[in-house]
Amino acid sequence: MMRTALLILSGNASAAVLLLARNLVLARLIPVADYGIAATFAMVMAVIEMASNLGLHQQIVQARRGDDPDFQAALQGFQLIRGVIGALALLAMAGPVAAFLGIPQAASAYRWLALVPLLNAMQHFDIHRAQRRGRYGPMLLTGALPALGSLLVIFPLAHLFGDWRVMLWALLLQAVLGVVTSHLVAERRWHLRFDPAVMADSWRFGAPLLVNAVLLYLVFQGDKLIVGRLSGMEALALYAMGVTLTLTPTLVIAKTTQNIFLPKLSALHGEGQDAAHREMARATLEAALMNGTALVLGMFLLGGPMVMWLLGAKYAMIVPLLVPFAISHALRVFKSGPAIVALSAGATGNALWGNLPRVLVLPIGWWLLQSTGSLQALIWLGVGAELIGFVLSLVRLHSVTRLPDMLPALATSALALTSIGALTLFVPMQSTAIKWLIVLALFGLQWVAMRGLRGYFGSKLLGEA
Repeated sequence: MMRTALLILSGNASAAVLLLARNLVLARLIPVADYGIAATFAMVMAVIEMASNLGLHQQIVQARRGDDPDFQAALQGFQLIRGVIGALALLAMAGPVAAFLGIPQAASAYRWLALVPLLNAMQHFDIHRAQRRGRYGPMLLTGALPALGSLLVIFPLAHLFGDWRVMLWALLLQAVLGVVTSHLVAERRWHLRFDPAVMADSWRFGAPLLVNAVLLYLVFQGDKLIVGRLSGMEALALYAMGVTLTLTPTLVIAKTTQNIFLPKLSALHGEGQDAAHREMARATLEAALMNGTALVLGMFLLGGPMVMWLLGAKYAMIVPLLVPFAISHALRVFKSGPAIVALSAGATGNALWGNLPRVLVLPIGWWLLQSTGSLQALIWLGVGAELIGFVLSLVRLHSVTRLPDMLPALATSALALTSIGALTLFVPMQSTAIKWLIVLALFGLQWVAMRGLRGYFGSKLLGEA
């Protein structure tokens, strides 16, 4: 199990690190304002992914019929339909989006990006089906190899264009490589079926995920839209880079936690193994808490030097934003635990409730940035909303399954986040030695409190999983 966990973590991290490296290299090679325009490409792509997210990848892992070739073909057919719809939607909205953001020169780029959802929809679902047997290599390769190609092509493209167009062609190449890789590692022939019954079932399964995807878009991109509209492309570049540096580890952590625990939780649910499911749920929840806290502690310790080394002085203004960003995203990692446990029981609405407060404060964020011009105030507003969302996600999980004893883990996690937040706001520190002592003490306290997680990695369940 430990070897599997390390494989998943390293694979997910490889793809994320390669994409992060691509963004960092691009930020070094082009002007700040051009990086802001490049950042809008991710925002636009996320609209399409959000609007068509029905959890089909998760369904082939979670559903009892996931190994059935006809069921897989039907899911692939449905996936292709959503890709075509997404591509057409992006073609239609390219002009209005460019006008809203004040960058009409980027409208043609948005039209080219319409190819990306179509290409992504042609990926082979074998890379997800393999997870049912504990085989994660195909999925990891399909993430890592395209990311590597996208990074390597940055240098010749920067020499050729030297502006935001570099990101456009890097994204298109990444999508092409993703399709090719998924088919090369597949075991079955790619086959399509258009089955109305499967589509209806998928819609019922994915409707809460779709609503949550809308919320996720507003969570991840809403603030960026506000910053780009009100403060311009340079401010958006700084804000987007701060998000990238702290969100990338968050996504790796959440995805890895789901890859490790969701198949095992799903297998234990409803099989007369309530006690084993509850223990696995406890380990999942504590893993999310531990991982989120590690992000904050790491950014507190290394964030400033990392920015100066990777990006240079032109991005120095994001250093004070890193810990607030990290706390916000740590709370997002915290919420992934309840969402995974609920999903294993077939309840897909947990994440929706956890994200709702973050969306509701967006109008307040617009007013706050317009009134104060402070990016940091906007981030702290998001932290408060994420905290409320985490509490809601636990409450919703309790309605699905009985919660394990989480008080020690929750208390030490809260201590870590509030301590680092208070130090960042009120007692700025220059001594690296003192920072190390604080980080080690807080991490040690939390590890002692994680009885379920320690038990999971040290018990017979480790050998059985």
